[in-house]
Amino acid sequence: MERWSLIAITLAISLTVRWAVSLNPYSGAGKPPMFGDYEAQRHWQEITFNLPIHQWYFNTSSNNLKYWGLDYPPLTAYHSLICAYVAELINPEWIALHTSHGYESLGHKLFMRATVFVADLAVYVPAILCYIHHCEGPESKKVSSMLCALLYPGLILIDHGHFQYNSISLGLALWGWLGLVFDRVLFGSVAFCLALNYKQMELYHALPFFCYLLGNCLKRDLKGEGMMRLIKIAFTVLISFACCWLPFLTSLQQSLQVFQRLFPVERGLFEVNCSLSFFLFSFQVHEKSILLAALPVLLLLHEIPFMATWFLLVSTFSMLPLLLKDGLLLPYTITSLAFLLVTTKLLSAFEKVSVEDLQLQPFSQGVRRYIPHFTIPAHLVKLAFFLSIFAMATLSLISATLVPPPQLPDLFPVLVSLFSCIHFLIFLTYFNILHQSEPLYKKHQRKVK
Repeated sequence: MERWSLIAITLAISLTVRWAVSLNPYSGAGKPPMFGDYEAQRHWQEITFNLPIHQWYFNTSSNNLKYWGLDYPPLTAYHSLICAYVAELINPEWIALHTSHGYESLGHKLFMRATVFVADLAVYVPAILCYIHHCEGPESKKVSSMLCALLYPGLILIDHGHFQYNSISLGLALWGWLGLVFDRVLFGSVAFCLALNYKQMELYHALPFFCYLLGNCLKRDLKGEGMMRLIKIAFTVLISFACCWLPFLTSLQQSLQVFQRLFPVERGLFEVNCSLSFFLFSFQVHEKSILLAALPVLLLLHEIPFMATWFLLVSTFSMLPLLLKDGLLLPYTITSLAFLLVTTKLLSAFEKVSVEDLQLQPFSQGVRRYIPHFTIPAHLVKLAFFLSIFAMATLSLISATLVPPPQLPDLFPVLVSLFSCIHFLIFLTYFNILHQSEPLYKKHQRKVK
């Protein structure tokens, strides 16, 4: 009973933080003519509700693609349509064709915020709880890990502050990963297909899923059980995509138009395969993509809390220019400090900086073959962390209070990007060292039951 009480308190805290952040401004609030991501999501409700499905992705007199044209996969469009039906019941003016452009009111803001809240609670939060629940360790540590993971400020600020539905695609991807861990590969395949069909940037995670599923079949012998499993997975993926794309498969023109809207090459958008590596090459294309790399790091909070906490704080800081643009400085500051506090107190992040805690013992032993006295001093690791935190705080304060020189108008965003990129390269090196010295997926298979 005590366990469920702690989980209930954890949920109450995390959901309260989400709603508190949602009371702040959103993307494009009061900024015509395009407004922002909030208006984009509202506009997609307007389009999907008022236009026939074959016009959703086409430029017509009733659907100006230059005004937040639908450019996400079909599952996002269906979600927008469901939200639109609810909006129509409450106030048809919210989704009236053309006349609702840039609609802003307190009632509509509460409705839109509620749609994000419900999506988060229905898809992402249960996935996190399920993952932590099946990890080894005392119940107190599990509950602490749940709270820390659910208080990650990056996702909260983007979804409940800036305004997006990343919790749906990330939650579906996590459900897919859980399916693979528990050897429910068909369930995992369906879940990840749904994630891909909600947001095309889930292609960041596609390569690991593909390699894992292929390897899972190969080790069972492709002449027997492995081949049957491969065929089942292939059919599951095809059926999942067919169900999502069925209304757009009526003609080749329809299919090609949707595909072109999802991958607008003329915008310079190029996003495929694994999270952090590809994010570094598209850093200025879509800064919110770091959330895709943050998801697997969240799952490592209970194993390597120090490095995971550091990465997650930097990932939130990397989105600072966007958050300042949306007027989210206060929630950014409070949620970041709160996350640092809970990981420090509940997961003892600062106490776990030894070579063993950082899982660098195999690496250190390998280096000592060539450099006999090589070591990684814990006090230097802590010092680097504190210097990093101080630099992030300083850059945040400067960005929020000072005006850049006229000849260098983008000075502060460039400094934030440069600082973040250097950190991400270091984290990329660190995680690759862990991957090469002791594959993390084997550790997960041992620890998740």
